[in-house]
Amino acid sequence: MTDFDKIIDRRHTDSLKWDVADGELPMWVADMDFETAPCITEALAARVRRGVFGYENVPVEWRRSIQNWWKTRHGVDFSADWLCFATGVVPVITSCVKRLSNEGDNVCVMTPVYDIFFHSVENTGRHVLESPLHYDGETYSIDFADLERKLSHPLTTLLILCNPHNPVGRVWSKEDLAHVGELCFKHGVKVISDEIHCDLTEPGVNYTPFISASKICADISVTTISASKAFNIAGLQSAAAVVPDEHLRNVVIRALNSDEIAEPNSFACIAAMTAFDKGGEWLDNLRRYISDNRMRVGEFIGKELPSLKLARQQATYLLWVDCSAITDDSEKLCEHIRNTTGLYLNCGAKYRGNGNRFIRINIACPRATLEDGLARLKRGIESYSANGR
Repeated sequence: MTDFDKIIDRRHTDSLKWDVADGELPMWVADMDFETAPCITEALAARVRRGVFGYENVPVEWRRSIQNWWKTRHGVDFSADWLCFATGVVPVITSCVKRLSNEGDNVCVMTPVYDIFFHSVENTGRHVLESPLHYDGETYSIDFADLERKLSHPLTTLLILCNPHNPVGRVWSKEDLAHVGELCFKHGVKVISDEIHCDLTEPGVNYTPFISASKICADISVTTISASKAFNIAGLQSAAAVVPDEHLRNVVIRALNSDEIAEPNSFACIAAMTAFDKGGEWLDNLRRYISDNRMRVGEFIGKELPSLKLARQQATYLLWVDCSAITDDSEKLCEHIRNTTGLYLNCGAKYRGNGNRFIRINIACPRATLEDGLARLKRGIESYSANGR
């Protein structure tokens, strides 16, 4: 079993996250500082020992693994036919944006939200149409009146949904999802649901797949899923599109193949299959560790940094911290913290909406690393406040 307290030196390993100056501490991109489940490492080592790395087919067992996982973990039956292999969640989203909308169309997103959604939309000649989430000072909710106004625009053809939501950490209820589906169906809008964080809920919290909220939701949507976030295997490029509607599925299959993102490398399927077949106990231990880290940050902020406030979250390992008491410019704040302490965080402004008042902190790290990060955060916040910024 993985020792989540183990410190792994990732500097100078071509890690995107750890490509930072000596002395800096990166707690930004959604990449965990834990070794993956041992069963995955062992399966990959066995695959390497075969010594041949030619072109691969997607095995039948890949679909079976996903079906079993979602049935036992999330209570949903996927038909094998619904599942389409892809090299990543973002490639699926971008490919579907290009096929399910036209240049100049509006693609609606509920902000603040994962910033790469904006790239998938704007880099393909579409327009981002924001429907800001409602924030009551503790948690976020969907502003359905505003959402319907945005969906009813004649040029709005797509909604990109995030479930669970990154960065605000909400796990949307079945009722919320069904309402989203009804509004989209009413206004002729298709849905792309990014559910990559679905297995990283707080212990005891269950997530509802969008396709299971109602038949309408299933008929109008493409869902993207992956083992990459939960099992820390993003570099292996393995994901799936789940498309219940046959006509929509054929459009998606053509899109994925046209964009050359439908063929697995030698490790993609075996890693995902092993995660879903054998990684359950490891994942449950990971979720408890992350939950303890979340609790520790809450305690620290309450005692040492009362000017900050954690948004109430149910999922992900990405904390969304309200800094509005000291600034409405999170970019300037994060720059100051990094320059003075070496702590590298995400500024919330990049996620749009009211993100300019927030910072995002990745807590998927050993406890000693977390404590280092908290000490740096305190120094940076106190320095920022003392300078009257």
